[in-house]
Order: sequence, then C-alpha cells, then structure tokens
Amino acid sequence: MMDTPDFVFTGRIIKAGTAAGRALVSSEPIGFLGGVDGETGVVTERGHSLEGQCVAGKILVFPSGKGSTVGSYILYQLSVNGVAPAALINAETEPIVAVGAIIGEIPMVDQIPIEKIRAGDYVQISDAIVEIWRNS
Repeated sequence: MMDTPDFVFTGRIIKAGTAAGRALVSSEPIGFLGGVDGETGVVTERGHSLEGQCVAGKILVFPSGKGSTVGSYILYQLSVNGVAPAALINAETEPIVAVGAIIGEIPMVDQIPIEKIRAGDYVQISDAIVEIWRNS
C-alpha cells in the first residue's frame, strides 16, 4: 500500500475510468493532429515542450487541446495502436480532446490545478478523483 498522496483533487469527469502511472506534463496546449504521431505516440510538434517524448502509458497533463477537430481521431488512433496515454488531465478541456478521450476510451478529468503536477509524479485517477504522489 502506498503512503498518503501529497495532493488529492476532485475534478470533472470527461471519460470515467481508472488509471495510474507517471505524469508527462506540459504547460502548453497540445494539438494532436500534426502534433502527436498516431502510430508511435511520440510528440512531433516542432518546438513543443514535449517534442520527442512518447505519451504511451503516461498520465498526460496539459492545459487544453488546440487545433483541428481531426485531433479527436488521432487520440482514437493512439488507442487503437496501443500507444495512448493511460489517462488525460486538463485544466479545462475542450470538445476536440473530450471527444478523442471518449471514442478512444481514455480516462479523462479536467478542472484540476495542473500546476500542482510535476513531470514524473505518480498519479492515480479514479473517475473524478486525482491523487498525486510527488516524485522526490
């Protein structure tokens, strides 16, 4: 059994589910169409803070999505190819990412103070509850 989490937040459920893993955190919005390779899960957007990193199996934390509605399909493609994030956490989601999480069956919550989550923290999501253990 793990120690008591460092932070516990209750957010808004976008796609119910449970997941746990290490946080991959961006302070920048993510555009999935042209920004994330649907075959590999690698962030390809030039100059993005996560460029070159893989989202597969991570708790992907970012403020919101951006760009084309086809971004929803890219999230679905990540799921089909087995390289989707374990879960998504947004400060405030928007329809593109929300639809992608739903059709890709990726647990998602928003209305979370994402500035409290650091890269490498261990994060557990159970529907609306987000628990964070600080990576020391």
